[in-house]
Amino acid sequence: MHELASMREQVYFDPRPKEHFDRFHARARAREPDWIYELVRMLTSLYAYTLLRARAIGTENVPGSGAVILAPNHFSFMDHFLIGCYIRRKVRFMAKSQLFKGPMQWVYTHGGVFPVRRGARDEETFITAEMILAKGGAVAMYCEGGRSRSGKISEKAKAGLGRLALETGAPIVPIAIHGSSRIRNWKRLRFPKVTIQYGEPICWEQLEGPTREQQQVVADAVLEEIRALYRGLEQHGRKGTLRRLRAQRRARRRAPGGAAVA
Repeated sequence: MHELASMREQVYFDPRPKEHFDRFHARARAREPDWIYELVRMLTSLYAYTLLRARAIGTENVPGSGAVILAPNHFSFMDHFLIGCYIRRKVRFMAKSQLFKGPMQWVYTHGGVFPVRRGARDEETFITAEMILAKGGAVAMYCEGGRSRSGKISEKAKAGLGRLALETGAPIVPIAIHGSSRIRNWKRLRFPKVTIQYGEPICWEQLEGPTREQQQVVADAVLEEIRALYRGLEQHGRKGTLRRLRAQRRARRRAPGGAAVA
């Protein structure tokens, strides 16, 4: 097993005021991602397909249209791009506010990304996400919040994912990204094999003003689904997971007693 390359310390506080980010939210609410999204997807997909040997399992579980929340685990800066490589839909991402500066600020805004001020109760982020979902969009939100520093899935989910699901009623697709914890070893010319598995959508009844406890229950349930998908990839590998899924599909096509379903 490759050791993990060191990571910079996480910075949660952004000294810039809330009003600094209003223009980014306004653009994300009013406009769809433009050609920049497709360009970035093409370039990052080439990197993922070749050096990372990235492949996807279960892309059919992502609805082709309508509101959906994509909820992956989070190990790497590449996770945003990896979950979008194999699906045709344009995914709208939340990104920490500290990234909205310099040239990347322009790329993010044209690519449909919107900021989240970590460590603050950022209501604007939820307003933007809910508006995108109300228009039938796809929003990606990390169940764990920030990146895992240990190379393991976090033990506790952030309640915000549960809030977004309950307030909108949008289905959540849990996603396990396996192998991306070692992407930062590229400086040592070590490139992992990455697998992205999309789980079956999960729905909860829409609630007005869900309690913190209700939000946490949903977020924890999603994280457990992600953890189960990840465990399967760890235990059986990419090929083994595919074989198991094919066997499950064959079993579902058969009625009780072994008769094939019409």
